[in-house]
Amino acid sequence: MSNNTRRHFITKTGALMGALLAAGMISGSAFAADFPTAKVNTTKLAVTDTTVKVGILHSSTGTMAISETGSIQAEKLAIAQINAMGGVLGRKIEVIQEDGASDWPTFAEKSKKLLVNDKVATVFGCWTSASRKAVLPVFEKENGLLFYPTFYEGLEQSKNVFYTGQEATQQILAGLDWIAKEKKAKTFYLIGSDYIWPRTSMKIARKHIEQKLGGKVVGEEYIALGDTQFGSVINKIKLKKPDVIYAAVVGGSNVAWFKQLNAAGLNSKKQNMLTISVTEDEVLGIGGENLEGFYSAMKYFQSLKNPNNEKFVAEFKKMWGPKSVIGDVTQAAYLGPWLWKAAVERAGSFDVDKAAAALPGYELKTAPEGYVKVDPNHHLESKLRVGKWLANGQAEVVYESDLIKPDPFPKGYQ
Repeated sequence: MSNNTRRHFITKTGALMGALLAAGMISGSAFAADFPTAKVNTTKLAVTDTTVKVGILHSSTGTMAISETGSIQAEKLAIAQINAMGGVLGRKIEVIQEDGASDWPTFAEKSKKLLVNDKVATVFGCWTSASRKAVLPVFEKENGLLFYPTFYEGLEQSKNVFYTGQEATQQILAGLDWIAKEKKAKTFYLIGSDYIWPRTSMKIARKHIEQKLGGKVVGEEYIALGDTQFGSVINKIKLKKPDVIYAAVVGGSNVAWFKQLNAAGLNSKKQNMLTISVTEDEVLGIGGENLEGFYSAMKYFQSLKNPNNEKFVAEFKKMWGPKSVIGDVTQAAYLGPWLWKAAVERAGSFDVDKAAAALPGYELKTAPEGYVKVDPNHHLESKLRVGKWLANGQAEVVYESDLIKPDPFPKGYQ
């Protein structure tokens, strides 16, 4: 099949990412006969002449389901589009989905099941850093491949993981710089859920506030994951009167957090807030009226104006319904299957070591968020954006950075 014929065929499928092939960003659909199973699968993965099995491992139940459901939907959309194009090396993708149930030991157990029993070629999964830390030893021991979509604290790099969300320096530093300048902020109150990502993120934020911005942290508080009682913290915030609340509350706790803030009169007319944990997925449960005028620092918002994103949003809503929404992690999760496809096709093999080695340096110019590039440290070069929340649950992008190279081990912040 010639390149022109192949491109014509792919365009006829109507798949969103067909544009990638026409642009030469992802190699064209291959026939399985061109890539014999014995040559492309030398490590006994679940690959046949016609199919390849992959895992999806997120929380579809428990307090984190409010955040992780979108990731499941995005990964399934990408996989459906890839299959419509002919699959990966001529093989259709079959999904084995497991529920981490918002419980870190369960994530570890399910990851082992996917890698050892099901022998999947890759896994798209996890959300919290606690879940990622729980599965990491399993992936490294069993030599599995994980595509992890969530913005996170950094301080990690593994040959078995590709991080499609932003690490802390990409998200935290640029966002703090923006709000300090925009709001002339000098005092900050830090609050987060009580586990590794918020605590490490706040450690980095405190150092940046105090050492780089010349500001002061007037309070720092951590709430148990899933907790819904914020009265005591809100009273402390009222007493301290910070210029900015800097928040990393996650999951279902966000609903109570923002509703109780609003009920206490701490809305955006009286209080600035920058959060690094609220996306459109959470706003769907919180209600836009409860955080209107507050800000989030993310690399992606559904409202981004570019042709790639407009097509992506339309395809997502076509598959998951007109009321569905797309947040930062959902979009980053969507990148996972496409990057894995690129890795396998660049390597000409499903073998984990070969695929992982082939991906660094890969440029994806048609991602919904815009251009991203895979760094040798397995993170993505991307932009930081600040969105101002509207009552309708969408965000107005008020700031966009230049491309930021990932730096998961920043000097002076560890």
